[in-house]
Amino acid sequence: MSKLSPPNRDKLVQAVRSQHLQEEDTAGRVLRRTPAAIDEENSLSHVLLAGDGEPCHPAEVFPRLRWGGVFAFVAGSLKQAQKICDEYRDEKSGFLVEKEVTPVKCGFWIFGAKGHFFLARKVELLMPGDTTERFTYSVRLIKHPKGPDAPFGWCVWKQVPTFENLIWRLSKKFPDQDPSDLRKRAKKLVDSVFPTFLTRETAILKILQTNLPEQHRGKVPRCLGVEKDEKGFVRGMKMNWLRNGGEPLSQLEFSKQSAELLAALHDEAKVMHLDLRLDNFVITENGVGFIDFGSAVRIGENLKESPMLESLFGEMMRTSQIQRMLGKMIEKGHVTNDAIREVYGRVDKTVDTFYLAVQINRPTGNPELIPLISYDEKSDMASKLGNLTAAVLRPKTSDASQFKTAADILRGILAVEKRMNG
Repeated sequence: MSKLSPPNRDKLVQAVRSQHLQEEDTAGRVLRRTPAAIDEENSLSHVLLAGDGEPCHPAEVFPRLRWGGVFAFVAGSLKQAQKICDEYRDEKSGFLVEKEVTPVKCGFWIFGAKGHFFLARKVELLMPGDTTERFTYSVRLIKHPKGPDAPFGWCVWKQVPTFENLIWRLSKKFPDQDPSDLRKRAKKLVDSVFPTFLTRETAILKILQTNLPEQHRGKVPRCLGVEKDEKGFVRGMKMNWLRNGGEPLSQLEFSKQSAELLAALHDEAKVMHLDLRLDNFVITENGVGFIDFGSAVRIGENLKESPMLESLFGEMMRTSQIQRMLGKMIEKGHVTNDAIREVYGRVDKTVDTFYLAVQINRPTGNPELIPLISYDEKSDMASKLGNLTAAVLRPKTSDASQFKTAADILRGILAVEKRMNG
């Protein structure tokens, strides 16, 4: 088995990059990086390249690559390249092989380096076999004809999980619970709860495309098609892929665009997101966007008209990550703004306002966004935005805060921008 020397390996890796990954490099703004090169970093890459002797197995690459990112592997022999490629063909790898093993060379045909490579794309949000509280649905990238809705040839497929998958996940989370109780819970979730929320999300996305100002419509997902059950509930939905990438934004620009989009969401589309964690932010060529509207509610919607919805949203408001954080911050005195304190445990757009104020102060909690936001916690910009966050959460007079809405926060950010521009 022929193994590449480090110099030839590096030459071939660069040849693969220049010949086959230019579109990916342009979209992701990522230079040549190997899995080993980012072991010490928290950020994720959109393009990873490796050769003989470098980390190359799916379990090593998956946690270091953005969702939708591409991995390229170069080997000195066809046999070695095929061996590694077979690992990425496995449905449990979380990848899809996009380009089968192909010869590659560089330099003069006699004296140049020769090898074989393949390309694989990370299509799963979560490594198969892992569990997390972040993802409740089955969400993956699938191929889609290139066009305005899928410029990269991929779209998002969000689907109600299978009964078997949910049983497995619940048993991991609640190992001591009676198996019959787990089955009952899983059946309710698969048959009723998840289809209800996915049907609602489909309707919310249509509202956004109708009611959001045109300049913001490309910053939220667009429904491309649905799969329904015999009762008319949505069990699978295709959406356009809001792919992270593009030029990095300053912390100030990230904050301003986030506030602008949230203000439009509340004031124009009349929708509250209710789950504005940084995991649900993206930064694309269009700027800051929001994803995952599975928990969204129309402003003015009467959830009490449906006992099931009232119960589901009531539980969500008690247990969601945002609500837990808000409760702890109120308890510790970090939130004294009465307008925010009063919505603890409630479905209200002020929940979005609260979390926006937190996110602009610490914008790199999502590792996918770290390369896309220029953030220095010791900078004057960070200090001024931190003061704005403090004014939102802890106003001098608890019942007289000047920051009660997303539009109010946007005005505060614009004031910071004006002061910084002198």
